[in-house]
Amino acid sequence: MALLAAMRTFWAQGYEGTSVQDLVEATGVNKPSLYSTFGCKEEIFREAVALYDRVEGRATSLSLSQASTSREAVETMLRSNARAYTVDEGPRGCMIVLSSLLGAPENERVRAFLAANRLDGETMLRDRLAQGVAEGDLPSSADVDQLAAFYTTVLEGLSVQARDGASAEKLNMVIDAAMLAWPGE
Repeated sequence: MALLAAMRTFWAQGYEGTSVQDLVEATGVNKPSLYSTFGCKEEIFREAVALYDRVEGRATSLSLSQASTSREAVETMLRSNARAYTVDEGPRGCMIVLSSLLGAPENERVRAFLAANRLDGETMLRDRLAQGVAEGDLPSSADVDQLAAFYTTVLEGLSVQARDGASAEKLNMVIDAAMLAWPGE
């Protein structure tokens, strides 16, 4: 599948680090066909991000939707992503976090697209935390905006640590510390 190959290439090399020639080589699709199928590099990237969200983003969405409490949802989200970020096959870390944090001014639309994607994740987490307040498993005094921002930052930091070579054990140590910040009654 060409899009999967493109996704893995962007994930490993970042948006700016991936050339159209890299995509041609990874997908096995010649340049004219690549452009006629996907359009420009940015459109290929956007489709690759959508695929990443559907495939790799499941760890987060399932954790948040299937956990019985908000604390379980957050901890499961962090630990399942830590496992996913440190697998031996494929790139380490999160494509959404790592593929275009910095870059040339002409790629600002790509950075804005990824920032909006990350904000959507924080919003999804905030909504789950608000559900926890409504259901009584999170104190009503809890600041769900603050908690969502904090645990999103932890999640993004785990991605950077994983890309730098951190082990799953180290990431879980960070998660243990982050869960100490969970609000009490």
